[in-house]
Amino acid sequence: MKFMFTIYHDENVMDAMPERERQALIDSAIEYAEELRRSGHFIVSHALQRTPTARIIRVAAGTVSTTVGPFAETREQLGGFFVVEARDMDEACAIAARFPPARVAVIEIRPVQDLQHSGDRRGLPN
Repeated sequence: MKFMFTIYHDENVMDAMPERERQALIDSAIEYAEELRRSGHFIVSHALQRTPTARIIRVAAGTVSTTVGPFAETREQLGGFFVVEARDMDEACAIAARFPPARVAVIEIRPVQDLQHSGDRRGLPN
């Protein structure tokens, strides 16, 4: 079963960290991703650029509007994601709890929902 971990952190907290501490956190996250690869749990992960690089697109009545920056007015911003393979939610939670940035972030864990096109009768996963 696939699970997505979305990682939310306060960019101001990360900015306030001494460079050595921030780099140690990044290094430990990369090392943990390698550990997940070796264990067979890893599917994909990426860190995201800072929130000012984000754009929000809305389409209403055929009109497209673009907003600069993140959608939510919150203290924590989406900083990255992992998609992993796990037996069940309990195993997914255990994997997420060992992710080193969990010390300074919030991790939301959600099962991935595989969608199938109504015209696809071959039964192939999307």
